[in-house]
Amino acid sequence: MWYFCFAALFVLILCVSCQRSAGAEPARNIVDIHCHTAGIGAGGSGCFISRSMRRSIRYRIFLRAFGVTEAELNRAGDTLVLRRLSEELVKSRYVSRAVVLAMDGIIGSDGQLDRQRTEMYIPNEFLARELKRYPNLLFGASINPYRSDALQRLDRAAADGAVLVKWLPSIQFIDPADSRLIPFYRRLKELGLPLLTHTGTEESFTWARNELADPERLRLPLSLGVKVIAAHAASNGRNGGENNFRRFLALSKEFDNLYADISALTQVNRLGHMDRVLGQKHLHERLFYGTDMPILKTGITSPWFHGYRISPFRLFRILAEKNPWDRDVMLKETLGMTRVMLERSAQLIGPQQCRTARVAEIEFTRVQYGSLAAKAERN
Repeated sequence: MWYFCFAALFVLILCVSCQRSAGAEPARNIVDIHCHTAGIGAGGSGCFISRSMRRSIRYRIFLRAFGVTEAELNRAGDTLVLRRLSEELVKSRYVSRAVVLAMDGIIGSDGQLDRQRTEMYIPNEFLARELKRYPNLLFGASINPYRSDALQRLDRAAADGAVLVKWLPSIQFIDPADSRLIPFYRRLKELGLPLLTHTGTEESFTWARNELADPERLRLPLSLGVKVIAAHAASNGRNGGENNFRRFLALSKEFDNLYADISALTQVNRLGHMDRVLGQKHLHERLFYGTDMPILKTGITSPWFHGYRISPFRLFRILAEKNPWDRDVMLKETLGMTRVMLERSAQLIGPQQCRTARVAEIEFTRVQYGSLAAKAERN
């Protein structure tokens, strides 16, 4: 009889421990500001992936993580990835919306897209059009500022409801410190659009110019008042003879308009960086929730890598969660993220963005009308 009592006591202790380790229920108004999509040009999307990237193992890994095959994309079109993202996000208990990011390419000396050197391209027009079908997916524009019509594209993206602009400098060959970008930065500030830009080493493509993702190169847009969000909080790599995170910290103490997202901070190659970020008290009010989806589903963010610092009961609860967003929220909360931090991303998607989009739409229409009138006058 005693072993039944022992078993009952063990189950009771297990349940209590699970409840204690679970902590408060995470917020339900969380927005993922760093979610990727993919496309091969199927269905007239305008997307493309270079031949070298398609030969890379990364291509197959990412397709599998998105839950699609190349054959399925050819049949259903590239919008299938968005549909799968939306359907999986609907099942999340904690994350309500995600910002899906476009991906501009390398721009040549003529101010036009250089398809030969671009590894991946996801046009704004495709996302702006297709995302209207998915209320839980928001539009994150990508505009290489070296385009000859960069300012017009920026106005168009804002009019189409973009909530931020995303750069991957080391892949798009953008130098954030280039003084030629000042007009672009000033327009960003006027529109109230944040700049989410990769910082640190980039390893998802077949090559990268990682010196362009040096946090110190963000000094120019910061000095002009642009709200800059350092993706991944410069959590890896070195520039100028020192750690990128140290360079980011120095800049963050100088500019209060420098923020960071916490995407990818649970990856196995970034172990301990969440603690380093949270150890900086002045950053607590400047952190935004992001996932770098579909990286969440590739295995390198497995909760097992953090098992040495999580109670077994809590670890098993996280591992038992099937939804990738919920699993990520549970893990990051366990590692020290607060509910306020997790919810902060929703502040980027407020009424101000709606007003900004309307202002930009009016401005875009005015510019277009002016161009047409000038052309008619010349003729």
